[in-house]
Amino acid sequence: MSVVALVGNPREGSRTRTVAVEAAEAVARRLGLPGAHDVIDLSALGPHLLAPGPTPGVEVALELVAEARVLVVASPTYKGTYTGLLKAFLDRLRPEALAGVVALPLLVMGDPKHALAVEVHLRPLLVELGATVPTPGLAVLESQLPVLEELLGRWAERVAPQVAAALAVGHPATA
Repeated sequence: MSVVALVGNPREGSRTRTVAVEAAEAVARRLGLPGAHDVIDLSALGPHLLAPGPTPGVEVALELVAEARVLVVASPTYKGTYTGLLKAFLDRLRPEALAGVVALPLLVMGDPKHALAVEVHLRPLLVELGATVPTPGLAVLESQLPVLEELLGRWAERVAPQVAAALAVGHPATA
């Protein structure tokens, strides 16, 4: 079963990437899926997302996302929502491309007033693409980054049973 972290930050080596990777690893451990997981960092694909035709890197990334069983979708909060980079990537998916995928939306933000953005903006986009989103999204404040491991541990404990249940409903043989 594949766990994929999709990082929608335009900056290479971002804090969003750190949070996304650690969140994917925390959930995977709780699901009994230790080991390496795929990371799609859109900072490397940005220049290719608006190309008029398909590009190999983008096509591979789209395929990994569509074939994921668990997809952690992470973005910094820009102007009260996710990045345009993430939107440009997700817009390249075909309708219902995330059917059978359990998605976990996650936003990293500087101000708690943006906390609802994960539910109001990112969750509906993932559902529109066919993903199952069985848990509330996670809003991570930059001020929480020093205690990220503890924060993600508590979050993963809370969401793993719901993710496992959603996986069992979607594909009983692979859950």
